[in-house]
Amino acid sequence: MHEYTSTARVWGLSCPGFPEEVSRARRWTRDILRGSPLAADAELIVSELSANAILHTASGLESGRFHLALAVSPHVIALSVTDDGGAATAPKAAGQVEDAEHGRGLGMVNAIAHRVMVHDSDSGHTITAELFAKPGPEGQSC
Repeated sequence: MHEYTSTARVWGLSCPGFPEEVSRARRWTRDILRGSPLAADAELIVSELSANAILHTASGLESGRFHLALAVSPHVIALSVTDDGGAATAPKAAGQVEDAEHGRGLGMVNAIAHRVMVHDSDSGHTITAELFAKPGPEGQSC
């Protein structure tokens, strides 16, 4: 393989921090991953992470935004949502109450994804969830 050739494809989307943009993020994810056996899981993850950005960070303020990145390779789908910061604490999936109305979204993302990482910066948080493809009978995946 040539050193400048990659089998990964990457897409990005920036959305205003309005609640209706969560459905746009889901649609965008579904359209990119059409036909992938991981599309439904990816759509759910994007929905949860986008909603959390709007509800819990400055992304949900009047001039707020959240940003999505979707990378697809033959073996991994990586979904990242970056918020505008402003939350008192970094996102975490620990300490959830089972029958609580809120606060279980990251736990669900952790249960669905094969790996979840949180990166903090001065400008916000990025949560990346990875779904690992299992090669099909003919070596096909994602």
